[in-house]
Amino acid sequence: MRNFATFLLVFSLLTGCAALGPSHQPLDSNIPVPGHFVETGDDTPAEPGRFWEHFQDRHLNDLVAQALNGNLSIKQALARRAQFDALERISQASRLPMVNLAGQLGRDQSFTSMGSGTAGNSLRLSAVAAYEVDLWGKLAHQRDGATFGAQASVAELKAAYISVAAQTSELYFLIREQQAQLLLNERIVASLDDTLERMENRYAAGLVPTLDVYQARQNILAAKSQRPGYEAARAKGEHALAVLLGRAPEQPVVDGEGTLPMLGAAIPAGLPSGLLQRRPDLEAALLRIKAVDANLAAAVADRFPSLNLAGVLGFASLDYATSLSGTFWSLLVEAVQPVFDNGRRQAEIERQEAVLDEALAGYHQVVLQAIREVEDALVSCRTGGRLLALLDERQQATADTLRLAEDQYFSGLTDYLSVLTAQKNYFDVQSQLLTARRRLISDQIGLMRALGGDLTTNDKPEEKS
Repeated sequence: MRNFATFLLVFSLLTGCAALGPSHQPLDSNIPVPGHFVETGDDTPAEPGRFWEHFQDRHLNDLVAQALNGNLSIKQALARRAQFDALERISQASRLPMVNLAGQLGRDQSFTSMGSGTAGNSLRLSAVAAYEVDLWGKLAHQRDGATFGAQASVAELKAAYISVAAQTSELYFLIREQQAQLLLNERIVASLDDTLERMENRYAAGLVPTLDVYQARQNILAAKSQRPGYEAARAKGEHALAVLLGRAPEQPVVDGEGTLPMLGAAIPAGLPSGLLQRRPDLEAALLRIKAVDANLAAAVADRFPSLNLAGVLGFASLDYATSLSGTFWSLLVEAVQPVFDNGRRQAEIERQEAVLDEALAGYHQVVLQAIREVEDALVSCRTGGRLLALLDERQQATADTLRLAEDQYFSGLTDYLSVLTAQKNYFDVQSQLLTARRRLISDQIGLMRALGGDLTTNDKPEEKS
């Protein structure tokens, strides 16, 4: 008992000095962030929020909800999060005592030198408890690493929600554009048919040459030849959207209205520093740094002595010539100091340091990439808006030109070439307007995505525990 008391005293001193063990402090992972975005001087705070609702399209809202619940990438992210949650619980369990129950029942026979034998039964029941004293914080650091990993998986899940919502929105408007192009193509063909009918009437009266009629028919065929391309693009968009929703392509997901929303005011980008709080991919990268840092601290602590406690309490019974039974117990204290491991522990520390350097560089890279994505999106929105305004003006000019060319042609003042040129310019600019409007919508979606849109718990699919 005196020796045991001495051990307890030494143990108390060791645990009291546990704070003196290695504790690797998190490195400074901040990088210089510009005060403003180059492409905007507006400091209005960014609030991307549920960015798809910015377009006030009920059908789009329904599709995003379906995607958030059915998308297979999100389901994979949910499964990864469950894995990290389990790893966190495993790490937490390692800091608590382990208790096992053991039982042994047997029958055997022994022989004496005289040749006689004795047969009997034996019974042994015991409870075994084991506990590792975390003198230097190794287990605590391992737990912290698992906790940071679990938190990073939650942030990555948020990033997956945002990504899927943005992809769904872009595909939806791409399909809408192709529908609008098909409707425009129908109107163009109808307009050209009307021109051809008027021309054929004048041809019958001998007022226009045969060449003009042939050119008008050729113009109609040229317009009709564009239709298969729009149909193919629409079908491929539907297929991609169906897969994004988590199902095989079947019937069209988007109805045939063929309308694009009118664009609202410019979207404020706020300050670059706001990205560090809003973007879940940046949050995940920073948490990964903390996880690696904790693993490095655990590797350092692994070089110091470990202390393990084990206890056994049980009951045993022997039934041979005479019956014996009773309880038994034992207490074991094991201290282990690594002496020579061929450099394994030092190599693990160096490996973890290299992993930490890689994680820091990766974090710096994703921060710079995030800033670039916002800058690029701002450029696209600005130049896309200018292009749309110019195309609007050009559409009005080509409409006036076409009206004048047709009036002069049917009045016999000009040839048909001026009408062909005016028609081509007018119809081309209308198609370009649709494409430019859809691209600007995609640019706005890209900007809101780059700003780190937010999803509330009501947006997320039900998660199984």
